[in-house]
Amino acid sequence: MAQALIVIDIQEGLVNENPYDAKNLIANTKALIKNFRDQNIEVIFIRHSEDEGLLATGSDNWQVYHELKPQENEKIFNKYYNSIFKNSGLKEYLDSKSITNLTFVGMQVEFCIDTSVKVGFEYGYKITIVEDAISTFDNIHLSADQILSFYKEKIWRNRFAQLRTTKEILAIN
Repeated sequence: MAQALIVIDIQEGLVNENPYDAKNLIANTKALIKNFRDQNIEVIFIRHSEDEGLLATGSDNWQVYHELKPQENEKIFNKYYNSIFKNSGLKEYLDSKSITNLTFVGMQVEFCIDTSVKVGFEYGYKITIVEDAISTFDNIHLSADQILSFYKEKIWRNRFAQLRTTKEILAIN
């Protein structure tokens, strides 16, 4: 029952675009990373990668957000799709380490987080989403707060994942 913290797409370019509740997203993610490291639980970073655009591979915007800097021994996986699992090598790595329990933090709720939760569920991973360490942006249809509430309450909770707060996770580990 090995576990890992999966930090999804918290990258310079996205944080600089000012996602919903960015201050708490970063503060909570930092606290969780420290806690998992202190418990010797693996922390894995995912970077969304594009050939060109905001998150162009190798650009400053593409880098993991500087306040969350991965340590030398921590894995970083690059992805080109909404799923953290598709052609990234992550699933093979998790399987090689017998990691079955995944804790997700990151961005963006309606894209990479949602797709990765559902694909991970299909693969049989036990997924926990830290509900105050995920974020997104307003769009022309819904506010970021509405998007977050919809996915947490109507899609994920008691279906695809457990939802916990940062405080709850810190109390468990």
